[in-house]
Amino acid sequence: MSQLPTYSPNRAQESRAAIQRLYISMRHLLIRGSYKPGGVSGKALMENLMILQPEIYGSINDPERVELNGLHYVFQRLPQGIEECQFIKLITREGFENSEFEPIIPPKRRRQAYRIDDREMYIEMTRGRSDIYDILTHLTFMYAEGNKIYRNSLDRKDRQKREWHELARIVELEARGEEFSHQTGYTYLSTLLGRTYDEVVAACKRFAADPQLNSLFHVTYHLGLLATADEEEHSQDREISFSTSLREKTGHHHYGEIWAQEIKAVLLEEDLISRPIHIISANLHSVMNALFAPAALRRKVKGDDILDYAQALSMPAHRAQRETVRKLARDNGMIEIADTSGTNIGVQIFDTDKFSAGSVSSELGYTPSKVPDQAPVILVMDYAFGEQAYESMDELLRPYHVPDSKEVHELRVESINIMGKAGILEGIKGDLMIPDAHVFEGTADNYPFVNDFTPSEFEGNGLAVYGGPMITVLGTSLQNREILRYFLDSSWRAAGLEMEGAHYQKAIQAATRIRKSANPNLKLRYAYYASDNPLVTGHTLASGSLGVDGVKPTYLITIMMLQRILK
Repeated sequence: MSQLPTYSPNRAQESRAAIQRLYISMRHLLIRGSYKPGGVSGKALMENLMILQPEIYGSINDPERVELNGLHYVFQRLPQGIEECQFIKLITREGFENSEFEPIIPPKRRRQAYRIDDREMYIEMTRGRSDIYDILTHLTFMYAEGNKIYRNSLDRKDRQKREWHELARIVELEARGEEFSHQTGYTYLSTLLGRTYDEVVAACKRFAADPQLNSLFHVTYHLGLLATADEEEHSQDREISFSTSLREKTGHHHYGEIWAQEIKAVLLEEDLISRPIHIISANLHSVMNALFAPAALRRKVKGDDILDYAQALSMPAHRAQRETVRKLARDNGMIEIADTSGTNIGVQIFDTDKFSAGSVSSELGYTPSKVPDQAPVILVMDYAFGEQAYESMDELLRPYHVPDSKEVHELRVESINIMGKAGILEGIKGDLMIPDAHVFEGTADNYPFVNDFTPSEFEGNGLAVYGGPMITVLGTSLQNREILRYFLDSSWRAAGLEMEGAHYQKAIQAATRIRKSANPNLKLRYAYYASDNPLVTGHTLASGSLGVDGVKPTYLITIMMLQRILK
């Protein structure tokens, strides 16, 4: 007898429908140009988010308890001071980088924002629809929690409680840099947030530990203040709008094309464009460190292998040594391309023909090419975000038409190597996932492929390894337990969920099978490490980052990729 699934099919279907409604609504609002969070459209978004009950937003559905971990998570991804702004406008790159406005960059999202005045903020959206949907989801959650604070600030006769007035006084003192009793403030917050004293103290410390975040006293007061104005003074309604330029450019590869052209221009200028190219999508430190950290730090840091040096570099005591590694990399042919296109995807190019004897880690099995013209070129691109992965890879794999010339160059791409962070459905943070297919969430679209990596190759390193399909989701912040259980326990038997894989594979298949602009026999290598397990309490993204625990899986994957490329 087959085992019954542990998920609820009806609840999973209801959740998937809520996700689809959210994204259809968001796309409609983008086309329309504006909406009010307290209006019909804003309330529809909020209702669907409540139906969905995403794991990352914890107690969003509780009418009184404010979700503290979720708030900390979204404020790390939203510009500082957004809780004070009645008007928020999403824009493209429209010249504000040349203005006197000081850019505000959130600690966990590479997007620039500009505080126009006391009531309005502009936020640049240059990474595609996924970026827009991501911020709208976070804003909807933020407003939902603000509404709770407003309700908690009222007594049974709809009069503002004493705690609310006392919090206003504390926020004033804090703004002036004057002393106040934190213990008393925690007590007021406990009432207004619907949480225990201990929970409030822990949350306040988390906010205070990040200098790029306002205090929880400040955030709570201003979220409640905006919600109060929205509810009681209709002339003070909150509003989110989208610039004309954003609506025109979204979905048209505007920034991805500029980005890819800049890279190909450098490859041509450096006489690398006809060489074998290996693309790696990863962070901008692991490849450089794996190649050069042992030689650069041999006399400065104790270590036996790449992993030892990588762990040392992740420690505050050795962070100053990162520049030592970068200098050796530059001396050995590394070219850094800072992004000026707006994609926020930096690039490093490594010319292996310029690697000097003894500079490259022996662990990687590097031997100089006997034919310099055939020496591999390694192109490392920083992480894309969601749908931006299709735009960037699609443009990168197109032939390079040299401006103002009839010259056309096709890139000789020999391998594409994708290392990603993903949510795992079995296992814990830091474990590995080696996929054999990508499946788009909510559709029947699927992309099987031959992975040059196998799970068995990564075993024996002290980390659990899982194989199977990866689900490419519309947004990690929109996943709930029932949907995740469905992917794990149904016949899909998914290993994990992420946001870019199917987008990358869609671009690769178009280039290799339809456009014929890329080598049809190029090697594909996908490997993911678990940044969270949303099915395990305390292991969601809102519970904090991997930190040092992410070093080992990151470098195990990096080393394996480089060994394949360099051999």
